[in-house]
Amino acid sequence: MLSRLRLINRNQRGFTLIELIIAIGITGLIGGGITMTMFQTFDYNTRSSARMTAVAQLENAILWVSRDIQMAQTVEPDPDGFPLTLTWVEWDTNNERQVVYTLVDNKLRREHYTNRATNPDPDDTLFVARYIDSSETSCSWDDVTGTLTFTLTTKVSRGAQESSETRICEVVPRPS
Repeated sequence: MLSRLRLINRNQRGFTLIELIIAIGITGLIGGGITMTMFQTFDYNTRSSARMTAVAQLENAILWVSRDIQMAQTVEPDPDGFPLTLTWVEWDTNNERQVVYTLVDNKLRREHYTNRATNPDPDDTLFVARYIDSSETSCSWDDVTGTLTFTLTTKVSRGAQESSETRICEVVPRPS
């Protein structure tokens, strides 16, 4: 009977314990590498999405504010930066236009008044940018150069990722 058991053991084929441990280790390394690559790809996409949103919000705000400043004949920023009041008279209709920019709940709001109306038309009030960081956003008027300098900062969070973008713009209104 012993001879039979020895024959069975000698004729058995399979993996040794060391070979199994090495195979499991190699599989773990490959799986860990693939997992890390996937997480980095998702993390990059999230970070990229947050940055694109921040940049888009800044560009939209700069477009609106720059356009209105270039039209303005009178620029009146608050000593703290906002609200920013811009006023001009249209040459063809003689209508007085006034635009007031304010920061409300991390949004840049634009209100448009015609002929010194006390309330803007609801269609003339819009939020031109979201995710504005009010602690790092300001505007100031330089009487010497006739230039308005405004600094806008947006902070956008996507999951654990946060992206912050800042732009400093100098705009000269049209000559009076």
